Amino acid sequence: MTAQPSRPFTLVVEAGPGTARLHLVGDLDYDTSGELTRQADVCLTEIPDLRELHLDCARLRVCDSMGVATLLMIHRRTSARKTALHLDNPPPFLERILDLTGIRQLFVHAPASEQDEQTHTNEAGPTSHPPTAPTRRPTV
Repeated sequence: MTAQPSRPFTLVVEAGPGTARLHLVGDLDYDTSGELTRQADVCLTEIPDLRELHLDCARLRVCDSMGVATLLMIHRRTSARKTALHLDNPPPFLERILDLTGIRQLFVHAPASEQDEQTHTNEAGPTSHPPTAPTRRPTV
């Protein structure tokens, strides 16, 4: 058996007062998940008063079981710090994974067109409305 070469994975970080956005590009898998974990930890420890961590998944191509485990680990760390974890622009394959594994409700989640309408910041801090139900049903 020959090993498949790892596809490139890059992270682009945008940070502002109380928020950080990580743009995930490529494959989130066994070989690349450590990079996402490290960068999320940097955001959590080095951005003062971080209230929201956004993972922009629009250009994510693959998410294997290690990628899912990484998302759950980041969720635990953000929850411990009372930081909202957003999965923005999830591609259809990631939506299906979240549904099949029953973890969708752990993440603040909205398609790109709904993000601005669903997430609001007020004096008490960020609030978000629950995501709307998916319009299509997964096939079995």
